Amino acid sequence: MNISELKKTANKIRKHIIRITTEAGSGHPGGSLSSTEIITALYFHILRQNPKDPEWENRDRFVLSAGHLCPALYAAMAEAGYFPVSELSTLRKMNTRLQGHPSRLSLHGIETSTGSLGQGFCVAIGMALAGKMDNKEYTVYCLMGDGEQDEGSIWEGAMFASHHKLENLCAIIDYNGLQQDGKHEEIVKLEPLKKKYEAFGWFVIDVDGHDFAQLITALEEAKTIKDKPVVIIARTVMGKGVSFMENDYQWHGKALSKEQAEKALAELGENNA
Repeated sequence: MNISELKKTANKIRKHIIRITTEAGSGHPGGSLSSTEIITALYFHILRQNPKDPEWENRDRFVLSAGHLCPALYAAMAEAGYFPVSELSTLRKMNTRLQGHPSRLSLHGIETSTGSLGQGFCVAIGMALAGKMDNKEYTVYCLMGDGEQDEGSIWEGAMFASHHKLENLCAIIDYNGLQQDGKHEEIVKLEPLKKKYEAFGWFVIDVDGHDFAQLITALEEAKTIKDKPVVIIARTVMGKGVSFMENDYQWHGKALSKEQAEKALAELGENNA
């Protein structure tokens, strides 16, 4: 997809996020909205994938370590053809394949079950190491939250990935500045995050996480880096696209009411670029 098409697809995904979390009455819309461009860029421009053959051996792997952002992932997968768009309405309902956090056992196309923050990142590192040892050409992409950087397993994994020179690993941080209980600077300070990852031996790229041109340039640059893993710090806005949700941590894990959803969808309709 070109950038104009990516913007339209991202807007569709945002609408899906609002509709399905509202219908479920639960979920994590705030971070799903902040990560929309990142996931859209991956699924519709970057990933080598085959929705009709999700276990294709040479596919790129995508791990959603911040598993609570799965409304955005499910919406992208549906639009990409992994399953019918109509199935999105089953999010978090009885016997659904679309659980509240991604389950590999439930849905083909999910690389690993995630939810315990920090765990998905370490699994992605293992996938990258296996690919390197087996001389495979696939790249492993892993999306983390910025609050997830509080986890000790992130930094253990970062050391391990650097030590093994996993150039086939690209991590992305959805850096919206907020976590479940408020701002990072008030809970656990992250900065200087770029220097921390560089000190751990990573190549770091810092971008506007809502700018497709910057995201795609960064993701393409990541493919050219040798002998070290890459992390893209994508600066985003929680609740992006819905004015009354933006930069408000209370939307981390709270669904909109039907009235709020109607207002949000009206805004997104007006901004359907």
